[in-house]
Formats: sequence, structure tokens, C-alpha cells
Amino acid sequence: MENVQAIKQRFELIGNDVKLNRALEKAIQVAPTDISVLVTGESGVGKESIPKIIHSLSHRKHAKYIAVNCGAIPEGTIDSELFGHEKGAFTGATQTRSGYFEVADGGTIFLDEVGELPLTTQVRLLRVLENGEFLKVGSSRVQTTDVRIVAATNMNMREAIEKEKFREDLFYRLSTVEIHIPALRDRRNDIHLLFRKFASDFGQKYKMPTIRLEDDAVPVLENYRWPGNIRQLRNIAEQISVLEKDRSVSAETLRSYLPESGGSRLPAVVEQRRREGDFSNEREILYKVLFDMKSDLNDLKKLTLEMLKHDNSEKVQEEQEQLIRKIYGSEDGEILDEETAVAILPPAGQEPERTPPAAPPQDKYHFAEEIEEEETLSLQEKEIELIAKSLERNKGKRKAAAAELGISERTLYRKIKQYDL
Repeated sequence: MENVQAIKQRFELIGNDVKLNRALEKAIQVAPTDISVLVTGESGVGKESIPKIIHSLSHRKHAKYIAVNCGAIPEGTIDSELFGHEKGAFTGATQTRSGYFEVADGGTIFLDEVGELPLTTQVRLLRVLENGEFLKVGSSRVQTTDVRIVAATNMNMREAIEKEKFREDLFYRLSTVEIHIPALRDRRNDIHLLFRKFASDFGQKYKMPTIRLEDDAVPVLENYRWPGNIRQLRNIAEQISVLEKDRSVSAETLRSYLPESGGSRLPAVVEQRRREGDFSNEREILYKVLFDMKSDLNDLKKLTLEMLKHDNSEKVQEEQEQLIRKIYGSEDGEILDEETAVAILPPAGQEPERTPPAAPPQDKYHFAEEIEEEETLSLQEKEIELIAKSLERNKGKRKAAAAELGISERTLYRKIKQYDL
């Protein structure tokens, strides 16, 4: 069995970080078996190297190795790509096609970005992992395959399972052994080594002198967060190699190539992603609060009127009128229903009647009656009531009523016709 250093030289892996060495050790140990492996880590850390190492050290090394980027295949065709299809299975299927699982029989399949798989495809993949069986699209004949599956993802799989975007049973089948590749910012001592390797490679590629960092530039390189990890570091090294005439790179020059979004090595703020259900739950809570507020307002109106009915001094009488105008009046301070006001406010010096006031005419809006009865929560009834009230206040002028309601005249006309007002 090859050791870690031999594997690094063979696959041109740079770095001496403890976490990286541990990941390579696990890959070497698991390679001779047929155990499924899940490689995790941020985008750009080099997860694709682990499946190659596992395949090259396994008994399948002489069979096919196929790498599939699950996130790059459209949802409608991914089943056909992985499992194949029969002629006529769908529009455009002019001939029978073998999928990757059939072609790679006896070898290894690397499923990159496996978290992007649709749920229907996840069911098919689970069946392959359990007993090696699969069905081509449009076929009823069960086929078998003997493949080793190594998957990789940069997603938080626990969170994806909670959101029901990834099957929990499939996750546990894929992650029999989980290998985590550390982010570049967690391998601080490896950053300069990698930069020097990339600078040397690009110097040879473009037939130019190799760039080197000045002493003050090295801390800038190592303290940068590198959100794009090794892929970003490689791109920066290539840019500087091509664009800079001076082959000695200062700290100031290096900073000009580093996006500000990368920031420093200060602790990162962990983003708390909202679950999809959170928004619907918040809406329900908001609606409940609004309905409770409406109920409390009605109770407050009842209590206020009861208190006003028991005190009929002249000063209180004036305050009563002002308060009722404020609660039940229109925007210009006029009481909308004089009969309602008379019913609510007894004459000065007279004891208020305990019996309910006479019912006002049917073509008026009875606020006193609304106080005694719980208001309806029907949006349509409220809409009819507001439109009728606005038309009455504006003496049937639709343009003025539409402006008051905050809608177009055309919409108002449609509502009048719809509700037969």
C-alpha cells in the first residue's frame, strides 16, 4: 500500500496540513474495498482528486472510471444519462442508449455535486446502491451493474435532508465513509507552497520568468480568506504571471488582484439560511396577530362607549363627540351616520337608555350595530362595504371614489359591475 507522500507525488498534491494528510490516509485505507465514499468540502478545494486516488488503488483500476457532474445535467435528461434509455422512450430517443452505470460496469463512478440530484433520480440511485439493479428509461427489464460509487458535494447535507431536498436513506448509503477536504484558509502554511507551484507551472507554460512574492506580500497571501479556495489561488497566480512585467510581486501589487469580498482571516459570520417553511409560518403568525389586534380594537370601542354612556356632563359631552368622531368619523371629521351618533350619545342630563337604539334605515351603515356584533372577516364583504361607502361619500362620482380608494377608475367600474352596486 502506498503512503501519503507517494500519493502526493503521484497526483501532484501540494501541502503538509494535518487535515489534508488525514483525508489522504482515509482514501488510501478505503480504496481496496467496495465501500461507498462521500467526499465533502467547499467548492474549489480539490475534491475530485480523492475519487481518482481511490480508483487507482482499488482492484477496479483497470476498469472504467467515469466522472459525472450531476449539477451540469438538466433534470429532464439526467435519468437517461445515468441509466440509459430505450428507443422511443421520449421525444428524440431515436435509438437505444447505454447509461453511465451500464458503461462503467466493473469500474468506478464519481458523482460530483450529488446533492443536486432530483428526488426521483435519488430513488433510482438508492436501488443501485442496495442491490446493483436499475431500469433504463422506458424499459421494464431489470438490469444489474457492479460499480463502485464515490460521491462529492459542497452542500450541507444535514440541512438538505431537513428541507427534504435529499433522501436521508441515500445519504447514509453514500456516506459509509466520509472524507472531508479542508478549506484553503484552514491550511495557512500550504498557501504559499501552492502559489509557488502554480507560479512555476505558468512560467513554464507561457515561457516567462517565474514570479515570486516579496517578503511583505507573503502575509497578505496567507491572511486572505480565499473563498474560492485552490481554484481561486490558481487563477490569481495565472493573472499575475501573465499581466505583471515586474516578476517580483509586492504586497500592494498582490492586493490589487485580491477581491475585497475575500476579507481577512477574521472569524466568518455563519449564514443562517431560512428554511422554506419559515416564510409560511411567519405569515400565519402575522395574520393571527392582525386578527387579534382587530378583536382588541373592537373590545376597546365597546369599553369606551360604555364608559361614555355613564357620564353626561357638558365637558364630557364634548369629549364624547370628539372621541366618537375620531373613532367612527370620516376623514374631514364629520360623523358618517347622525342616527348612530344620536343612538350612542344621550342628551345631556338624561340617563342613557339601557335598551338598544331603534334600527336605522337599511341604506345606512350602522356602526352601533357593528359594535354589538362581531365584525365579519370576509374580504369580499369589506370590499363591497368600502366601495359603497366611498361612492355614497362622493355622491356617486366614480373618479373621486377611485382616487379615495387608491384604485383605477376602470378597476372601480369592474368592481361595481361585479358586485352589482
